[in-house]
Amino acid sequence: MSETAPGELFGAETRKAIANFPVSGEPLPASVVRWLGRIKAAAARVNADLGLLEPELAERIAAAGDRVAAGEFDDQFPIDVFQTGSGTSSNTNANEVIAALAGEGAHPNDHVNLGQSSNDVFPSAVHLAALGELTSDLVPALGRLAESLEAKAEDFADIVKSGRTHLMDAVPVMLGQEFAGYAAQVRQGIERIEATLGRVGQIPLGGTAVGTGLNTHPDFAARVRERLAEETGFTISSPADPFESQATRDALVEASGALKTVAVSLTKIANDLRLMGSGPRTGLAEIRLPELQKGSSIMPGKVNPVIPEVVTQVSAQVIGNDAAITVGGMQGHFELNVFVPLIARNLLDSIRLLASASRLLAEKCVDGIEANVEQCERYAELTLSAATALNPFIGYDLATEIVEEAARTGRPLREVARDKGVEDTVLDEALDFRSMARPHSP
Repeated sequence: MSETAPGELFGAETRKAIANFPVSGEPLPASVVRWLGRIKAAAARVNADLGLLEPELAERIAAAGDRVAAGEFDDQFPIDVFQTGSGTSSNTNANEVIAALAGEGAHPNDHVNLGQSSNDVFPSAVHLAALGELTSDLVPALGRLAESLEAKAEDFADIVKSGRTHLMDAVPVMLGQEFAGYAAQVRQGIERIEATLGRVGQIPLGGTAVGTGLNTHPDFAARVRERLAEETGFTISSPADPFESQATRDALVEASGALKTVAVSLTKIANDLRLMGSGPRTGLAEIRLPELQKGSSIMPGKVNPVIPEVVTQVSAQVIGNDAAITVGGMQGHFELNVFVPLIARNLLDSIRLLASASRLLAEKCVDGIEANVEQCERYAELTLSAATALNPFIGYDLATEIVEEAARTGRPLREVARDKGVEDTVLDEALDFRSMARPHSP
């Protein structure tokens, strides 16, 4: 807290909420608190422009809101995140803190909350906090991960290995193709997130209590949105319908769904990395992951895939968060959704976790991956599914005979095929593993 802020800045209603909700010990996410400050500051300046607040008082309120927005007074927002479902307690907390900072004559309700209601301001702050964190934190982190995977796809472009389906040997692929696929998953995850931003940026400000705009100036909401957009560079717009915007949090549910999909993608990527890196002697050992720490307190020299393990744990948490957000999104009864704090807590947690995990996966794992070229090429030679490429030359039935005998005897495909009368020219053409892995592009 700033040295100029004496003791507790909040008032009686905040103290009641602190006493009423001793639930988790976890306060409202700081980004929501700061957006409440930013909205209150913009509202005060707009109300002054509209002639509804005396300019000197409005500027004191706005300056106080700016300080809250800057994070100076995060510790003055101690109410538990599990509180009244509209966020009224935290909106009141903001009104009291800003009024105390603004000084003499500033009233929490009559001045700081002028033209507003908890029912429109609080969800607006949540939407904008999510918009900011998605735009400035998660999307860049995912972009960094995609770049790392793309670089490895290029590095590994000419390394052939066995493909696998059902966890069983399949026809050869290039190691670089697998990493290019991972990069594409991440890129499409970014696109999924970005597709939600326009709706996340639609805020219910101006609806006041139920969406009708009672007790607010008709130009208030548009002017506040315009001011916030100018200050932040974000696209902040009016809702498609004020009653939809007040009563539902569908845009936040949609954004969470995109995050869940990203979590699913990261789980697939992380699991593949730790499977390909398994070993070093009794696993696949196709790649070597960076060695970051001891992997066992009892087994000397053991190294574990710690970053992929962290990523899969994060992904599980994000999927769990999404389940709670989905339930929360269903609690829009008539003119108000009453699970907004829960949605805010889980959505912002998911964004933060995925951003951190994506950066870690790129910087501490993918960047340092090395290919075990000899092992990859050995598996390409061993996979019996390579006989698939013989089908156009000798037919499925003879190719099956060759595979079965090779599997039974342990002899190479090429040797068994030659014994079955297949000419070397056919074998050279059909069993060119690199050509087999790149027959065409879809």
